[in-house]
Amino acid sequence: MDALFASVRDVDAVVCCAASGRLTPLDAPSDEDFTAGLHGKLLGQVHLVRRAIHQLRDGGGIVLTSGTFEKPTPGGLFGALVNAGLDAFVHAAAPEMPRGLRLSVISPGWLAETLAAMGLDPADGTPADEVARRYVARIGALPAGG
Repeated sequence: MDALFASVRDVDAVVCCAASGRLTPLDAPSDEDFTAGLHGKLLGQVHLVRRAIHQLRDGGGIVLTSGTFEKPTPGGLFGALVNAGLDAFVHAAAPEMPRGLRLSVISPGWLAETLAAMGLDPADGTPADEVARRYVARIGALPAGG
């Protein structure tokens, strides 16, 4: 992130949709998958916000990616914890954003393409191009200060 922001300055918006976490059962023998998701998806996006606020133009926006699932997903409990943490972070941090910067989170659920890659029914997901349109719309609709 530091290298990115060293080369790209004065941006209008930052969108983070690159975070992920593994499906890990509660009784997994190792904590490694849990902590990887915590560091990558949760803390990674928090660190991104903390760096981006120094590079965004006044009134700029940041959109993070959380997740919601309509039904429980085997191994998805830690993802649910991380996503709830992201949602709480955005809720608490949005009013503290300086210079009229805006912060929001999108919770797209499963992407159809991800489900297909996992060998599951893609009809239970949302196509990536539709989710991308939601990000673009959110950037334009972010309220100042939250």
